[in-house]
Amino acid sequence: MPRKNKIFILDTNVILHDSSCIHQFEQNDIVIPIAVLEELDNFKIGSQVINYHARRFVRELDRLSSDKMFNGGVQVGEGKGRVSIRLDKDVHLDLEKIFPNVEKEDHRILNIAYHVAQENTGHRVTLVSKDVNLRMKARSVGLQAEDYTTDYVRDPSHLYSGCRYEDNVADEVIDKLYKDEGVLAQADFTPEVPLQPNEFIVLRSGKKSALACFEHNNVSLGCVVKRVNKRNVYGITPRNAEQTFAVAALVNPAVQLVTVSGKAGTGKTLLALATALEMRSKYRQILLARPIMPLSNKDIGYLPGDIASKVKPYMQPLYDNLGVIRGQFSENSENNKRLQKMLDDEKLAIEPLAYIRGRSLVKMYMIIDEAQNLTPHEVKTIITRAGEGTKIVFTGDINQIDHPYLSLRSNGLTNLIDKMQGQEIYAHIDLKKGERSELAELASNVL
Repeated sequence: MPRKNKIFILDTNVILHDSSCIHQFEQNDIVIPIAVLEELDNFKIGSQVINYHARRFVRELDRLSSDKMFNGGVQVGEGKGRVSIRLDKDVHLDLEKIFPNVEKEDHRILNIAYHVAQENTGHRVTLVSKDVNLRMKARSVGLQAEDYTTDYVRDPSHLYSGCRYEDNVADEVIDKLYKDEGVLAQADFTPEVPLQPNEFIVLRSGKKSALACFEHNNVSLGCVVKRVNKRNVYGITPRNAEQTFAVAALVNPAVQLVTVSGKAGTGKTLLALATALEMRSKYRQILLARPIMPLSNKDIGYLPGDIASKVKPYMQPLYDNLGVIRGQFSENSENNKRLQKMLDDEKLAIEPLAYIRGRSLVKMYMIIDEAQNLTPHEVKTIITRAGEGTKIVFTGDINQIDHPYLSLRSNGLTNLIDKMQGQEIYAHIDLKKGERSELAELASNVL
């Protein structure tokens, strides 16, 4: 007996998260409530990624469109299910008293989902939404409801950390790392779990220890484990092993993509900025950017002035890190004057991410802060802007998400770390220890 197709009703926020979502449900059928199309119409104009998703989805529907879209639906593609648009219906008697505010968009979508479920009792009908409240409302009236999980990372608790600790290493192995060029051939050190390209290692043997990195394709030496030395970058010195590893990845020209994660106060943005300044001669421009995402997603309203004045409050954390670096030097020092000249000449630029789309960024050192508030699609958009000679660094705390529809498993930074591990031009490091202050570390651990 052939298996009956499932039917999925999509909420607007799913489409604004991933405009290709109708291609992700295999051979199952998809229903788009007319209320969703009306909401998408409000998002078509603008330069944000959600505006792009709204336009792209509507164009895709138009490509598939026929008069059958409203009468049984049309096939999405070969081996795929059908997509159809459902017009509003009178509020179902079962919902009339429970949700009297029928003009609310969520309730219109819920009503269509309920009608579809009643009409297709032999099928599994599921409402797909990234809105927790709507999912709970659906379940309260007996509807199946679930989040859109296509781009979810399965187990964030086992996310790649970029660093491992190897205990009980033979003394001669550590001694060899401290000799000559500080290199171990693969035959000298073969851990039980194979190393990933650009993975960092802390080797320990009693009181002896060494920091190293696995270079999968060293130009002159092949696959080797190479010693990592602590390095000062533009007046900033790493304070622990993970920070030392972060700087090693950030200065390595062979690594074109770096992610640095960690809780507040671990030095993610500071180290990335200091390293960029140290490497400034190799790049045409240093670009610092972050998504405009207020704390707890609470906007501060309209701001007066030009565009620079409007975005400055959101960019202030980047200026704060720049201030820490400038504070390492006297006001009249060459380093401070050089920094100011870079700002004046726009060799060091700080701007919101909204202006990235459509650009081709050649020979730039890009630092994307607060990347946990980006969707996987936004991260992909940024990386595909990279031209020849560009290095991109993403920093963020995957446990501190302000975006209303992203989670630990679905945000762009988690997704990037999970998908990119093992690539030869990629390195990641998770910073564990807070170094901002004793107070900041206490708050991070206790509150």
